[in-house]
Amino acid sequence: MVVRGYVTGVTGTSIWTSYKEGKRDFGDFVLPYGMKKNQKLEKPVLTPTTKHETHDRNLTSKMILEEKLMSPELWQKISDIALQLFTRGQEIALEKGLILVDTKYEFGLDDGGEVILIDEIHTPDSSRYWQANSHQDRITKGLEPENFDKEFLRLWFKDNCDPYKDEKLPEAPAEMVTELSRRYVKICEQITGIPFEIESGDIEKRIENNLKKYQI
Repeated sequence: MVVRGYVTGVTGTSIWTSYKEGKRDFGDFVLPYGMKKNQKLEKPVLTPTTKHETHDRNLTSKMILEEKLMSPELWQKISDIALQLFTRGQEIALEKGLILVDTKYEFGLDDGGEVILIDEIHTPDSSRYWQANSHQDRITKGLEPENFDKEFLRLWFKDNCDPYKDEKLPEAPAEMVTELSRRYVKICEQITGIPFEIESGDIEKRIENNLKKYQI
């Protein structure tokens, strides 16, 4: 479940890419003419996807229900959860001086058929963040928002290959990987208020130990 609060993005699945090519009707919502890149939406929108062959496949609620990917009740429940999570995520982000622009949530069902949220949420790996204090000034000047996500790396791949068609992608420059790490550390510290500490050793064991305290 991809939740978007702004018209932005550079990949083929972003609503800005589709919008600038003339698309206005996205199935579950229609955008007005005259919108600009990085403009805030009137309210957050859902653009669900599912795994399809090698890349994600964009869906609408109509497609989901017609293809019986979910029951109407399950679709409504997951939609509500996703929007509530996003609203709360935006509130927390703004308290830390950040704008949560868009994000992705992954859901599944447990053995009893109950909805479960899987994978991480609201990290820069699945979410786009902008610095709040410089946002309006940069937009007014026609500049891109000050971001702390991987958009710059997406742009590099877009300029150097076709991520959705090429079987093998080029290796990202080492300095860009380093910059991505720096940004992730920065946003982690800004959100949590805790200095980032580099850990070494057996990563899998560390993850296992960290999860044990949440076992039921």
